[in-house]
Amino acid sequence: MTASPRIAIDAMGGDVGPAVMLAGAAISRRRYPELHFTFFGDEAAIAPELARHKALADAVDIVHTAGVIASDDKPSQAIRRSKDSSMGLAIAAVKAGEAQAALSAGNTGALMAIAKLALRTMPGIDRPAIAALLPTLAETDVVMLDLGANTECDAGNLVQFAVMGAAYARTVQDIARPRVALLNIGSEDMKGTGEVRDAAQRLRDAEALPLEFVGFIEADRMSRGHVDVVVTDGFSGNIALKSIEGTARFIADLIRNAFTSSWRSKAGFMLSRPAAMLLRKTLDPNNHNGGVFLGLSGLVVKSHGGADANGVANAIGVAAKMIRADMIRRIADDLDNFRADPAIVEDAAE
Repeated sequence: MTASPRIAIDAMGGDVGPAVMLAGAAISRRRYPELHFTFFGDEAAIAPELARHKALADAVDIVHTAGVIASDDKPSQAIRRSKDSSMGLAIAAVKAGEAQAALSAGNTGALMAIAKLALRTMPGIDRPAIAALLPTLAETDVVMLDLGANTECDAGNLVQFAVMGAAYARTVQDIARPRVALLNIGSEDMKGTGEVRDAAQRLRDAEALPLEFVGFIEADRMSRGHVDVVVTDGFSGNIALKSIEGTARFIADLIRNAFTSSWRSKAGFMLSRPAAMLLRKTLDPNNHNGGVFLGLSGLVVKSHGGADANGVANAIGVAAKMIRADMIRRIADDLDNFRADPAIVEDAAE
């Protein structure tokens, strides 16, 4: 690992911009003192925020650019404007080796398009995938991918996602042999599309992989903590993610309404406050912030656009852990070890 790893940050992305990105970096610097940052964006907006955080005084460089990728920009528009945008320059820093990872809270589609064009996919990977950690009832979170990068996937893509997801779980969750499952409409072998059943058979046959394939999992079982990695296509994954996030907000609102409905409820809240605060912490997306673009020849992390400073710090922490673990090499080694196995990578002639 680089002695003083540097993370390139798009300061202008997200709902708040430089203020929350600098505050998040300050928190993460206290957690990871070795980190350094390069912020890309409007220097007039970044510099005053930097002055508020003494912890960053000797750890930050600013690269001024007036270009910003808007939240409603199409990927094709973002690519054309990437050379002078804060998002594009952050990714370019990774490509040039000036930073070990890039982070943005901006437009997800634009970020993926720019990153894929600039960094390219790793040898043996056909398509990159978006992975993130989701809370469970177990002591560790579950890694889920793909969360929206690929609406349609074949069996080979799903197997590649499984390899990458397992490597991510080993890195971030410190699980030696992650339990991997394919998202499906049932747990029986005959359920699901041909692509899902084919991917399952390949994973069953690949006994030498550094993972334990446990079969299919239904969406209502993902949060139980029975598996470490859930693999699916980006269409289903994004719907599942949005459903989970919406349900979490729904439960939080129900609890808040219940505890404020009467004076007795308010009194009851005071007695149950520790449990309510634990629930709030578990459901808070800021505590699970940091989607990773796996499969690229460089590290890119996506923060929620509405993340607070702690959420940004957690996303930076994800990047720091991947840098420490040399994530790109780890995935490459897994792929190299099994490249000749048809259960891992489809024959190019197929």
